[in-house]
Amino acid sequence: WGIGMGVKVVVADKEKSSSKLGSSTLNNGGSSSFSRSKMKLWMVRATTSILLWTCVVQLTTLGEVWGPRVLKGWPSCFSQDTALDLKLPSSVSVPPRVLPPKRVYKNNGYLMVSCNGGLNQMRSAICDMVAIARHLNVTLIVPELDKTSFWADPSEFQDIFDVDHFITSLRDEVRILKELPPRLKKRVEQGRVYTMAPVSWSDISYYRNQILPLIQKYKVVHLNRTDARLANNGQPLEIQKLRCRVNFSALRFTPQIEELGRKVVKMLRDGGPFLVLHLRYEMDMLAFSGCTQGCNSEEVDELTRMRYAYPWWKEKIINSDLKRKDGLCPLTPEETALALRALDIDPNIQIYIAAGEIYGGERRMASLAASYPKLVRKETLLNPEDLRFFQNHSSQMAALDYLVSLESDIFVPTYDGNMAKVVEGHRRYLGYKKTILLDRRLLVDLIDKYTDGSLSWNEFSTAVKEAHANRAGKPTKRLVIPDRPKEEDYFYSNPQECLQPDEPLNSM
Repeated sequence: WGIGMGVKVVVADKEKSSSKLGSSTLNNGGSSSFSRSKMKLWMVRATTSILLWTCVVQLTTLGEVWGPRVLKGWPSCFSQDTALDLKLPSSVSVPPRVLPPKRVYKNNGYLMVSCNGGLNQMRSAICDMVAIARHLNVTLIVPELDKTSFWADPSEFQDIFDVDHFITSLRDEVRILKELPPRLKKRVEQGRVYTMAPVSWSDISYYRNQILPLIQKYKVVHLNRTDARLANNGQPLEIQKLRCRVNFSALRFTPQIEELGRKVVKMLRDGGPFLVLHLRYEMDMLAFSGCTQGCNSEEVDELTRMRYAYPWWKEKIINSDLKRKDGLCPLTPEETALALRALDIDPNIQIYIAAGEIYGGERRMASLAASYPKLVRKETLLNPEDLRFFQNHSSQMAALDYLVSLESDIFVPTYDGNMAKVVEGHRRYLGYKKTILLDRRLLVDLIDKYTDGSLSWNEFSTAVKEAHANRAGKPTKRLVIPDRPKEEDYFYSNPQECLQPDEPLNSM
């Protein structure tokens, strides 16, 4: 308001000066009087404009400072959404974009995170980091994605996820920035940042008691590993629900990925019901797990060399047969074909293979293709031009498979990796959509007995169906094993705190 008062003083002084001069120049005629009137009118208009503009700016500032009050609902002169709306024809009705009000809190510092692993391991980690940042009242910097793992995908966060939606949809919970403020950013670029890996499967109290003091001391802390860093169970309900909100609402793929996903789903729907088979029989998984069932000697040697080449794969000497009998290996394409047939899956159903390149190629896929001839992949459904921008970007390709998996009539993973678990939980959230969770330990034992003639086909098929009668994604309680988090049910495979079961929960 000081600007307006200053303008009034200037105008008053000018008017006094004009009256003094008027007495000595009265005889100069009407033209001089007309000029003064014109000048006074111009000054009044200028003063009024300045006062009005000052009011608007100050009211807008008040709205930003005081948050969700009456002023918050007023449109801002600088709103990008408003500017875009003005360009639309008056006949087009566009619903206003409703953003949650910003949460006002004292910022305790900044949290930077570098995710590690594949797409779905990073996805669940991002959910954890948002919940941790919210609990600590810190500002989260948009997470950095892994570019150095086996897949070497150069994608940034905004190449896979809708970053603006991610930030705005969570603004009532936590402040998220695309980058650090300039002064802190420069400090980080100079290497002056505290970096650490948090303890795996930690309770939220660990972050409050151990990590928060570090953030308050250094202003910025960088967590360089994020996989499984927050415990599955025993967390406050608001933490669990926020993990769900991030996963099911805030983490939306980019419009390009979403559009292509809808295109694939439509093509499949036009052909009738479809099953998504997450056939995790890929080179990296076999090398990592040491599972070589059905591989020839050259392939076994190749997989072994690969396992030794990657230092972060800790386990080197692996007995494939023992691991398979313990149910710790992904099912082979041949074993998968037998399992699907035993479960009476319609041989005419479309099966979409949600996976990368199958190790062994057509030779290993022959028995599955013979049993289920309507095998399709994104590469066979789409034109090369559709996938041009996705090539050499494994996480973006995985995002496409993720969308198709959510929409399928049946989802069948052959290994309980990160994608299998996260998709399972998301399908539960969408209404307990049918997800067949194969009991690999039981299956390989039954398959071996059927193969050596100990079981007839009818005996084998009956045993498989009975074993999986309660393994189709229905409501269940999450298995909790104190002090052994790796062996208990993963939070994201069954986020029961966020689900509304149609029937009582059962223990598996």
